Amino acid sequence: MSKIKPYKNSELGKKEQVTKMFDTISGDYDNLNRVISFGIDIKWRKKVVKLVKEKQPKTILDIATGTGDLAINLAETDATKIVGLDISSGMLDIGREKIKKKGLKQKIDMVLGDSENMPFNDDTFDAITVAFGVRNFETLENGLKEILRVLKPNGIFVILETSMPDKAPYKQGYNFYTKNILPLIGRIFSKDRSAYKYLCESASVFPYGEALNNILREIGFTNVEDLPQTFGVATIYTASKQ
Repeated sequence: MSKIKPYKNSELGKKEQVTKMFDTISGDYDNLNRVISFGIDIKWRKKVVKLVKEKQPKTILDIATGTGDLAINLAETDATKIVGLDISSGMLDIGREKIKKKGLKQKIDMVLGDSENMPFNDDTFDAITVAFGVRNFETLENGLKEILRVLKPNGIFVILETSMPDKAPYKQGYNFYTKNILPLIGRIFSKDRSAYKYLCESASVFPYGEALNNILREIGFTNVEDLPQTFGVATIYTASKQ
């Protein structure tokens, strides 16, 4: 997993490469996401918000928040404070503009930080979310341990991440789309070709379904469940902390 990095010829580690990549594509990112997922990612995020809202959290942390789409959606909950954390200052700058335009500055803080070494105390947040971010962790287990640390007991942790359809014909269609169409879209829309090649490759090798459930359990999460979305091209995972 950690072998796949955005820039094959770079001496930088995965974390530094991912930061550079997201800083570079930050201006294109929102529009590209809509094109790549045919807008279905909006529906997936709404499901995440619904799951979080049911727990009535007061404090929420959205990790790998990017330009803040999910953090902004989470303002629909009754949370008094939402923190969006990301390693890319370019993405956060765009997110702050979006938050300002929506009048949510009092509710949402955008924080520059590393998901594997977070600047928060133990047991800080009632709910933690990560949408399309866990596969960019340099070391998945370290990131998940940090999430467990800052999540309050009985808090909810929700992951939204790409996954692979298991059933025909969706499996074959997905493989064709990710290998042929996605890189083409990336080339047309983005100034960083390596970025979208990396996003496809990292999705194809990332553990999903029961494999990710088991990793979450090994880290110490409880009540782990996976909810496949749209024929299995994405999955929502929910977990808790004792």
